[in-house]
Amino acid sequence: MTKLMVPRSIRILPLAGAILLAGCSSLAPDYARPTLPLTDELQNQSVADSQGLSNQQAMQLPWQSFIKEARLTQVIELALSNNRSLRQTLADVEAARASYRIQRADLLPQLNAGLSGTRSESSGTISSSYEAEVGLSGYEIDLFGKNRSLSDAQMEAYLASEATAKAAKITLISEIANAWLTLAADQSALQLANETQRNAKQALAITQQRLTLGVDSQIDMVSAETVYHSARADIALYTTQVAQDLNALRLLVGEHVDSSLLPHALPDSDALVTDVPAGLSSAVLLQRPDVLAAEHSLKSANANIGVARAAYFPSLSLTTTGGIASTVLGDLFSGGASSIWTIAPSLSLPIFDGGANDAGLAYSEAQQRKSLAAYEYAIQTAFKEVTDALARRATIQAQLNAQEALVASANRHYALSLARYENGVDSFQNTLEAQRTLYSAQQALISTRQTDLDNRITLYRVLGGGLAESDTTQG
Repeated sequence: MTKLMVPRSIRILPLAGAILLAGCSSLAPDYARPTLPLTDELQNQSVADSQGLSNQQAMQLPWQSFIKEARLTQVIELALSNNRSLRQTLADVEAARASYRIQRADLLPQLNAGLSGTRSESSGTISSSYEAEVGLSGYEIDLFGKNRSLSDAQMEAYLASEATAKAAKITLISEIANAWLTLAADQSALQLANETQRNAKQALAITQQRLTLGVDSQIDMVSAETVYHSARADIALYTTQVAQDLNALRLLVGEHVDSSLLPHALPDSDALVTDVPAGLSSAVLLQRPDVLAAEHSLKSANANIGVARAAYFPSLSLTTTGGIASTVLGDLFSGGASSIWTIAPSLSLPIFDGGANDAGLAYSEAQQRKSLAAYEYAIQTAFKEVTDALARRATIQAQLNAQEALVASANRHYALSLARYENGVDSFQNTLEAQRTLYSAQQALISTRQTDLDNRITLYRVLGGGLAESDTTQG
């Protein structure tokens, strides 16, 4: 079996390429993280004694541990697998990763091999020629780091898309939890409306009897009907809202949600989610995925300045080939062929470009300033979201306690008023007013309990949602 003889000129090509790759530098500005455009603390003194998670736990606690309700956990897992919007975002990450790999390939020489042959006739003489070659074609030697900067820019763009995917997951988890809670709250409101209708119907029956006996007047009868029909209207309203809540939840999940995973009433706060911390350092905001995405975009813009600066300097390209040639095809594989090689360096120096390079650099610098402003705005937005959530956290428990006390008082008031009315001690108008007050207080309590749960979920989300510095490929 014959061996293909590789001439020395071919064997030294990889070594020459490695030497040419060495020493590449970048003209991009050195990156330094900008100073935080806000205060150092997120502490809210009125809730400083909260027994919630520590700062570090808030950033790293997986959402599966944050959500205690098993049914909601299953619904979120379904959404992470089937939500179409999230699938689009994850596809963007894959595309960005591929773009980075394409750009990174330009840092390495592309070796090509070829085998060719010709056969021709001249003046009755037939001649043959065969060649086998391997070499570089138009490889640009990265003397001033242009390709390195382009690769860095693509890498940061990929990392930005990856961080954006994390932010999308956090948002989806929050939206699913809020949609599930909205359904639970409307289910509770529907149950309350049904209970109020039943109570109003009983009061209406009593009033009808007293009207027949001549104890009550027609106005008492009409007044009793107002609460009854108001509850009927609320039943229709909340029935519609429950159906719409189900539609919204199914859209977020991306498929049908089994009824066994749906809530029938609003759960207790501590049974649904883990509490979150009250006092935090603003430095934790730097690990939020959306803030990280903005920073990676800033780094990408920074690298593009290096690309624009490199355009002012000479560009050196190299084309080389090395191989063997023979008039007999068999000699290419038996060692009888002669060596051939070529080397063709090409140097291009910009002299006059009509200001294109100046404009390109000015554009890159403007984009960098834009990305810097976007990064700072992302931090400021994150700060506002966290402080808003902390402000709500500071007062929600006091509001919840007061609302529960109001419902208890209104319930006693209604029971006493009804008993006095049934015994002929008090008028129906007082009973009616007490019933309306109780109904309104109960509705407000449901809303306040939902607000408490929404606030806990919101605070967890704005702190990074447990996905900060975690793998995006896992839900």
